[in-house]
Amino acid sequence: MAVSLSQYQTLLDPIQAFLGCATPDSWLTEAAKPQNLALLLIDHCNCELKAAQTAVWLIRRYAVDNDAGKALLAWVKPYEDLVYRKVQGELGGAKNALIGELAAKKGFAHGADILDKMVRLIKEELHHFEQVLELMAAKGVPYDSLSAARYAKGLIGAVRDHEPWTLVDKLIVGAFIEARSCERFARLAPLLDEDIGRFYVSLLRSEARHYQDYLTLARQVAGTDIDDRVAFFRELEAELIQSPDPQFRFHSGAPVTA
Repeated sequence: MAVSLSQYQTLLDPIQAFLGCATPDSWLTEAAKPQNLALLLIDHCNCELKAAQTAVWLIRRYAVDNDAGKALLAWVKPYEDLVYRKVQGELGGAKNALIGELAAKKGFAHGADILDKMVRLIKEELHHFEQVLELMAAKGVPYDSLSAARYAKGLIGAVRDHEPWTLVDKLIVGAFIEARSCERFARLAPLLDEDIGRFYVSLLRSEARHYQDYLTLARQVAGTDIDDRVAFFRELEAELIQSPDPQFRFHSGAPVTA
């Protein structure tokens, strides 16, 4: 039975309008090749951890005190041990208990909102990490080291270096990364094995909400119109997605063909 996206179009329309371009057909063709499945799944797994790490950084930098920050680091450590040190430990841990222990520090008006939205995002991204690992095991794809794509680095490189605009820009970048992930999950779902396609469709609602949460926080922190800055990153993100890219990754650009 083919994967259907018809019931998700209302969710996907704002994503497609927010992004400056669609994923190139040439990237989709490359992603659908069986020989690229391992790369796709491993890099997707890495992206889930990086998304959680970004949210942890935002909470530690802006929303909680040092002790709570240490608790967050302990939360993600088993996942980092697996990815960076190839040490398999218990994933999941006591994250539900941890959530109840965190409280926003005083002195930053948006700390509670960042804490609320980012804790939920961390929980979901780490759960997705675990799901991708399970899918990889089912497909016989062992976890292996993989270099990062140019994509996130290209976006973060344009972030301003003075507050509150550093935070605003990082939140805008987060919105674009989540939106692009959502768009690619939707485009990939009908092209891959049905079990992977169903899994990617199951991620659409959370990825769409993550994009909205990031953008909402960016507007709240800025306290002024940020449309020009969003447009700047829209153009930059589209350039990274459309321009030739010699490396195939989940967020890579148009494949370079021989």
